[in-house]
Amino acid sequence: MKRLFLSLAFLAAMACASAQTLAAPDPDSDEENPRFLLAGQADEAIAEERYDDAATRLIEAISICPDCPDNALLLSNLGMVYAYQGRDSLALETLDRALGIAPSMKTVMANRARVLLRMGRDRSAYEAFGRLIEADSLNTEARYYRGMMALYSGDAVTAEADFEVLRDSLPLDIDTARALSALYSLTGRSAQAVPYFRQLVRDEPSPEYYAALAGCYLADGKLSEASEVIGEGMTKYPGDGELYYYRAWLNRDLFRPADAKRDGKRAVELGVSERKVRELLERRR
Repeated sequence: MKRLFLSLAFLAAMACASAQTLAAPDPDSDEENPRFLLAGQADEAIAEERYDDAATRLIEAISICPDCPDNALLLSNLGMVYAYQGRDSLALETLDRALGIAPSMKTVMANRARVLLRMGRDRSAYEAFGRLIEADSLNTEARYYRGMMALYSGDAVTAEADFEVLRDSLPLDIDTARALSALYSLTGRSAQAVPYFRQLVRDEPSPEYYAALAGCYLADGKLSEASEVIGEGMTKYPGDGELYYYRAWLNRDLFRPADAKRDGKRAVELGVSERKVRELLERRR
């Protein structure tokens, strides 16, 4: 489960980033603003994933007025274009330039934190999201990512505080379900995790969520509910080892040792740790 939520947090980070647009030129102006036109062309190129073209247009727009304050926004967009291209070091350098122009611009702060996360610089990303939260305590994206990193580093107190903001601000959001299901399941509050896992199974089905939901039911001794979830999960994902592991758990608790042993063997064949399965089968209910 830990691997699942870490991957969700880290792989989703870049998908949330979006380009920002310069303010439109004065409609009463007799001349079109070339920087605005170039920025618009860059936005179109980004939407079409033509990142080389987008970078060229943004660089041209910046060069027209090197000292314009709104270059911070253009540099922020350019930094994210470099990130989309996989040029992470250049992306970070560009975002640092943007932050030098506008140290309190939240868009730049958020993009920089995302790039640090993408680069695997977890401590720096954690601190960057923390600074964004200091500037905007209700920033739900920053709360989500900092909370996830805190949770998996063992700081459940910070995670709970961050996730409270998600629960209050976005009670039905999928990120809230991811966050609170992780928090409650990893801190031994299976019953509280159940409704959030049920939301995930409904709205974003995956074998990991079915397995996690089954695990919550089994931890609370709700065998019929666990059986139903495992059956549904196996129908959709018949080759998932974790589902076989949880069915082995279910059969163990139903006093079906032969079935539990068979499912445990199949779980190992599908990649579940042999030690994990052995400990399950040897552990008394």
